[in-house]
Amino acid sequence: MLGERHADRRRARELSLEQRVLMMALAAALPGGLVALILLWTGDFTPKVQWTLTVLILGVSLGFSFALRERIILPLQTLSNLLAALREDDFSLRARAAKPGSALGDVMLEVNALVDTLRDQRLGAVDASTLLRQVMLEIDVAVFTFDDRDRLQLVNRAGERLLDRPIEQSLGRHADVLGLAEPLSADAPRVLALTLAGKLRRYEVRTSAFRQGGLPHRLLVLTDVSRSLREEERQAWQRLIRVLGHELNNSLTPIRSIAGSLEQIVARDALPEDWQVDTRRGLGIIQTRAEALGRFMNAYARLAKLPPPQLAPVALAPFVHRVAALETRVPIAVSSGPALVVDGDVDQLEQLLINLLHNAADAALETGGGIHVAWSQASGGTTSVEIDIEDEGPGLAETANLFVPFFTTKPRGSGIGLVLCRQIAEAHGGSLTLENRLGATGCVARLRLPA
Repeated sequence: MLGERHADRRRARELSLEQRVLMMALAAALPGGLVALILLWTGDFTPKVQWTLTVLILGVSLGFSFALRERIILPLQTLSNLLAALREDDFSLRARAAKPGSALGDVMLEVNALVDTLRDQRLGAVDASTLLRQVMLEIDVAVFTFDDRDRLQLVNRAGERLLDRPIEQSLGRHADVLGLAEPLSADAPRVLALTLAGKLRRYEVRTSAFRQGGLPHRLLVLTDVSRSLREEERQAWQRLIRVLGHELNNSLTPIRSIAGSLEQIVARDALPEDWQVDTRRGLGIIQTRAEALGRFMNAYARLAKLPPPQLAPVALAPFVHRVAALETRVPIAVSSGPALVVDGDVDQLEQLLINLLHNAADAALETGGGIHVAWSQASGGTTSVEIDIEDEGPGLAETANLFVPFFTTKPRGSGIGLVLCRQIAEAHGGSLTLENRLGATGCVARLRLPA
């Protein structure tokens, strides 16, 4: 308290800029004025002349001192007014004394240039903000912003329709009251089934954090994907039913035909001499088609029941060498790559690589070629690893249906190998592509996984 009083007294004793300028101007005129007055009053002058000249000297000194103070203070007051106008977002004022060639004129020119720059930036920011707000209002995606207490601060028209209440009744409400607490706290992006305004639908949820006014806020974006998902599900069911129907008919049609023929044979009163041969042949065909149908159903169950990966660090070099050694039908050349580690389920990744090497070996056996395996850091500055498996086979004749479930070009193929491989890769956050080699025969399978 005592220190504050001393500070107040010290500030009270300090002179203002105007007072200091005036005192310095008077101090500059004081030596000359004193000399003139001494010469005037010690010289042989009449009292009238002495008093007249004394008043003149003092008046001129004071006049020039006050004039000098005004010439210094007025430009500073002009700058103060300009800066105050800028603080109030008023960019219409300009400094008149902005002339080059003097220090004060250069300062005024710079201030005017600053005003023009701030005005252009302000107009650009206002235009961008207006455009952003208009786009946000018109897009068919619900956008919400919440403060650090989970209270709604902003919502667009799609969000208003989603909540089925006017914006004025939603602003300031807690997310729990609006039914948005679950998507606001959910891991994003993901798809959630939410009941909003009495309607159960599925929404893609995306959240992000930002700061406004120095305070943390959160952005919530909800996209209604119910119709799109239903259409995708309908198409998926149609494709699945078409594939299942095709495979079942392929097996059941010959079984039904042969079973009818065998029934006609055993229904005769006098059995033909070769009825046992025909019966055995027919039963063998029935057994073969039943086994094929069983393999098909097992393959489908295997594809549909793939568990989520149990992630753990996997060193690529020993992993690739170990799996490559399992394929012994064709020579496999493994290039030495960098010491990289991926997070993955070693059992699933092993199954993926085994399938790819098995397909490459099947292709290489047709031409008597070999297989080359290499891995490297993915190009483009990404934190991904690429594993390339190149075969010297005949190449891919059909690329459109490679990843279509149950599509196969092999006589005894199940049509799920590549589908299962891609499913494993995508479950690990990666990708799998197959394409023909450039400038050489054969195919390259490229597996990309997060490093």
